[in-house]
Amino acid sequence: MFPVERYAQRAAAYAGLALTSEQTTLLEQFADWLRTEAIPAGGLGPREAPRIWPRHIADSLTFAGAWQIPPAEILDVGTGVGLPGIPLAIAFPNTIVTLLDRGGRRIRLLHRAVRVLNLGNVVIAQGDAFSVADEWAGLVFRASIPPPEAIGLTNRLLVPDSTAVLGLSTREEEPERAGDLVSLASALGLEAEVRKVPKEVLDGTSWLLIMRS
Repeated sequence: MFPVERYAQRAAAYAGLALTSEQTTLLEQFADWLRTEAIPAGGLGPREAPRIWPRHIADSLTFAGAWQIPPAEILDVGTGVGLPGIPLAIAFPNTIVTLLDRGGRRIRLLHRAVRVLNLGNVVIAQGDAFSVADEWAGLVFRASIPPPEAIGLTNRLLVPDSTAVLGLSTREEEPERAGDLVSLASALGLEAEVRKVPKEVLDGTSWLLIMRS
């Protein structure tokens, strides 16, 4: 329970969430799956096991702070092994979360994870983000595509009065490009802000770009 209390619960509190015991159990099961299946299969690097809670699960939960009310749906672009989409699906049980990735191996891993966790609010889709034609009420990007391209996709895919979250950096200093990215988003008609997640939440600072249509 120590990692959950220290990382997941702390990140959830930062995002304005109160995790139930069932949600905490699901996050623990996901952490076990990442450690025992995703890492051996190459879905995460072999040195990531000690960082599963702070760097991956808790970091994913901080994305939830962009919404005061959970959206009806979220598209996780380039989800990999379900980050941040699966933690968000656990945190937002009434939100339909679509995990989108191009890689067949990662898609097979995702199907396995969803079966293990028995998540009924997750959809898995294989494809390229730039081929997506639908509009979405929520978007998330976590180190999946370059930020300028993510901003362009947000402008094209986000329905009015909706929110997208882009993970920018896990370094102490604000990213040098942050101002340029806000300007680019603003030029496309998006409201944008760079948000700092304090190091006390994740044992290290992280930076998010929040965009609203």
